[in-house]
Amino acid sequence: MSDDLTENYRGAFDGSLGFGKAPALILVDFVEAYFDEQSPLYANVGIALSSALRIREAARAAGIPVFYTNVVYEEGGGDGGVFYRKVPALEVFVAGSPLGNWPEGLQPAKDEIVISKQYPSAFFGTSLADELTKRGIDTLIITGLTTSGCIRATCVDTMSHGFIPIVVADACGDRHQAPHDANLFDMNAKYGDVVNEKTVIDYLNGL
Repeated sequence: MSDDLTENYRGAFDGSLGFGKAPALILVDFVEAYFDEQSPLYANVGIALSSALRIREAARAAGIPVFYTNVVYEEGGGDGGVFYRKVPALEVFVAGSPLGNWPEGLQPAKDEIVISKQYPSAFFGTSLADELTKRGIDTLIITGLTTSGCIRATCVDTMSHGFIPIVVADACGDRHQAPHDANLFDMNAKYGDVVNEKTVIDYLNGL
């Protein structure tokens, strides 16, 4: 981001939250639709997945809860409402589509929780807030796809539900660098803390 933009935000949107004491990790929508070059949602985000897998390894070693989301619609997308109408490519997530499967290396463990959603936020219409609350979680480490869509929506709702959002820049991806960078800047300014992979792994290793 330009120095002019940073200066414009200084004094109004330059706060920091820091990590809490009881974190959980979420991997948002890391599914084949974003990795298959024949998919309309292909985003060339393998680097983000690799980062998220390294963070997951550290999270498992630290013994913190790990959550995943995927997107699943009924035939015709009636449960997707206006979102499904707005983005026709979401038809790749109709139940049974192979583009909704996990990519190689991301299979959740038996004790890890998968939350299926129909809208951008991992919280909207799901049990995520209740699952975090009953585990005493105060911080949600957010990784996944895409930065300008479901990551941003999840970050805003994380804050709105009273949890600290920690967005890992290296472990999020988008189909173009410009919206990726712009949304990381905006989330860091207004809703949570945007950090790099090393910062998160160091934090997890210190728990």
